[in-house]
Amino acid sequence: MDRSRFTSLSLVAFGLVLVAFFTMGFSRLVLPYETARLLAAPAMFGAAALFAGLFAQALLVAVGVREFE
Repeated sequence: MDRSRFTSLSLVAFGLVLVAFFTMGFSRLVLPYETARLLAAPAMFGAAALFAGLFAQALLVAVGVREFE
């Protein structure tokens, strides 16, 4: 993985977190709390999965198993 792709995926993950928070906040205005959480959950799970994958990649690079191209 090259550095620009890693950076762009990090920004996408951060954007997904923001989308989840905005979805939760705005849907709480008109919907019950449980429904708002259900609407925000897919974006938050996607961000968590992306952050976990990026952490694993960074850990492999730090240990020396992989290298940035």
